[in-house]
Amino acid sequence: MGGFFGVASKTSCTNDLFFGIDYHSHLGTRRGGMAVYGEDGFHRSIHNIENSPFRTKFDGDLDELEGKMGIGCISDMDPQPLLIRSHHGSYALTTVGKINNAEELVHRAYERGNSHFMEMSGGKVNDTELVGVILDQAGNIVEGLKLVQESIEGSMTLLLMTPDGIYAMRDKYGRTPVLIGRKEDAFCASFESAAYINLGYEDYYELGPGEIVHMTAKGIEKLSPPGEEMKICAFLWVYYGYPTSSYEGVNVENMRYECGKMLARRDKTDADIVAGVPDSGIAHAIGYANESGIPFARPFIKYTPTWSRSFMPTRQSQRDLIAHMKLMPVKKLIRDKSLLLIDDSIVRGTQLGQTVQYLYENGAKAVHIRPACPPLMYGCKYVNFSRSRSEYDYITRRVIRDREGENVSDELLQDYADPDSQNYKEMVEEIRRRLGFTSLAFQRLDDLVESTGIPECKLCTYCWNGKE
Repeated sequence: MGGFFGVASKTSCTNDLFFGIDYHSHLGTRRGGMAVYGEDGFHRSIHNIENSPFRTKFDGDLDELEGKMGIGCISDMDPQPLLIRSHHGSYALTTVGKINNAEELVHRAYERGNSHFMEMSGGKVNDTELVGVILDQAGNIVEGLKLVQESIEGSMTLLLMTPDGIYAMRDKYGRTPVLIGRKEDAFCASFESAAYINLGYEDYYELGPGEIVHMTAKGIEKLSPPGEEMKICAFLWVYYGYPTSSYEGVNVENMRYECGKMLARRDKTDADIVAGVPDSGIAHAIGYANESGIPFARPFIKYTPTWSRSFMPTRQSQRDLIAHMKLMPVKKLIRDKSLLLIDDSIVRGTQLGQTVQYLYENGAKAVHIRPACPPLMYGCKYVNFSRSRSEYDYITRRVIRDREGENVSDELLQDYADPDSQNYKEMVEEIRRRLGFTSLAFQRLDDLVESTGIPECKLCTYCWNGKE
């Protein structure tokens, strides 16, 4: 995934920019970057943050990153922000998105005379550089931003800083958010509204799908209106989003309470306690406990000082190790207890299977699993949801392959995604058996949608039902 933050201020922006970017650290652990525009032009710093937090890497750079405007990012992909000089002048650029037709766009650029790209590890092109190349094909920046939206298959949300201000653009269908905050002498643009709360900003504006604005210390100017169609990623509320953030007016923490309530209303499981897998499963579990009357407890505690979120490392073995090392049992709450455990989702199933085995080893009598979203069936085409290289990384698709063979029609996949079908019930039972759960029941998609309060037609639910 990734997140960004930008500030336009009448005074120094450096501290707000530094902490605003740091508040996006839950969205990525590979690279961080800052770029500012000051009295002597642009300055930039990029660091690898895989082995230490953003703050520790950038704290020593702040004296050199002084200015009244700045943008930056936490990235789980390529180095950014980039500094670019073109016929538009000089600018800094940072992006969040996914480009599915990158090779096609690179070849188009070659045909138009673009001589070269920086090549990244694995032979890929930096997506942010590719966005800059597309943008520079237009006569001005706004037309270039529109061309980016029209050209890219996937999604692309970005911040672009020139000496005159910061352009903010939300992707064409609003799959990822951009929020504007305001305080007395500054405006900010942020992926997460949580990032500016403690910096003294108040909610000011949320960009609509495809909308483009220009931000200065005096305010924002709307340059291109929002589109009518929106497909914001529903998984932002289920997992990615920070609890204090809101998107489209819907708070993440509150949505998770509602989601947990929906799970409880369809479930009659007899358990001693309800628990959530730290961190994102906790709020769902609180909602379940409040609705069911089963006490909420924490049978294991996440040790956070040195262990990052487990899905971030590149190697699966490292993710599995971290998932185990960061959870510490409270044996008093586990031994001889029937536990109902809520996680945000099941992807590969490896980590949750190990967690359940860990609970059994510490004396649990039963472990009932209730994921807060439906079974993941389709690899996301629109945001970098996970590092899965194949849909067969998903335990659902491995079970279906073992039952049906390699070539499964979309019609059959749709049947497996239908919670009322026999194939769905048998798939869920097989997942339960393989992972060693006492029982397993997934959240229904219609209940998840209801818990957001947003019409399904405005949500992207592709990863669960394959519908674009």
